[in-house]
Amino acid sequence: MTLTHPLWLIAGLVLAAAFLWLAHLASRRASAAALAYSDLAFFESATGSRGNAGLLIALGCALGIVALGAALASPRFVAMVPVRGVAVVLCVDTSGSMSATDVAPSRSEAAAVAVRTFVDQVPAGTRLGIVAFSSAAGVVAPLTDDKDAVRDAIGRIPPPNGGTAIGDALATAARQLPPSGPRAILLITDGVNNLGSDPAQIAPQVGAAGIEIDTIGIGTNGSGQFIPGTDQAASIDEDALRAIAAQAHGTYARADNAGALRSHLSALAASTTRVRRRIDASLPLAIGGGAIVIVALAGGLVAGRFP
Repeated sequence: MTLTHPLWLIAGLVLAAAFLWLAHLASRRASAAALAYSDLAFFESATGSRGNAGLLIALGCALGIVALGAALASPRFVAMVPVRGVAVVLCVDTSGSMSATDVAPSRSEAAAVAVRTFVDQVPAGTRLGIVAFSSAAGVVAPLTDDKDAVRDAIGRIPPPNGGTAIGDALATAARQLPPSGPRAILLITDGVNNLGSDPAQIAPQVGAAGIEIDTIGIGTNGSGQFIPGTDQAASIDEDALRAIAAQAHGTYARADNAGALRSHLSALAASTTRVRRRIDASLPLAIGGGAIVIVALAGGLVAGRFP
């Protein structure tokens, strides 16, 4: 949090402290006067509850003064706030390497479950689409805010087969997104591109259009497992995925198990539908401080005393 005019907060604290000191002096004088004209038993019964009420009233007024001083200091802080009109396309790798079981029960099955988690957790009204890619890229679910339609489309994601055309997938996903507004592509893949357009060329173009690309690398290196039906070791190209994310203002995360994959997509469900904004807290503090002072003074009037 930052303060545009911090001296106002200091002034508020000083005034609040001065008010409490004056209230304390006034209370002592009132007690002394009451003691001069009362016996001890009457004095104790008369001043006990009134003293407590006076203390609460004084503290309330002091708190209100501090809040008003803080409001004049113009406090500002950065927060993640929900944003309307978000459009997200999930690019899901369905190449043959996604049949590897280094991520149980398999990379492809873990990806499908994680995608469903993402769909469940994004706010209502978020427009979602799904692009599946292997040797080529295809739209499984066009952009829609109908979550049930997107969930149904998850079941139509093709089984693992063929090569990996990441660049084509990014280009296809970008074409599904509107020309403006908050937009993102979530790329779930092992990152080993071997067909189609070069993702290193496509990603900067997508980023230049104001579209964020967040990448999740699914898989492991050095597990000793092979892609089923081949003699190729199951692997992941993390450097490529980091580069793609960096070129389009996104983030990269590694998922070497199904739980981590779901966790990363849950986090992205929040981050892709919220934006960082600077919030000015002056008005709420001014309203709150004024209300506290009014309530405290009204309480003093009802109690028959002021601090």
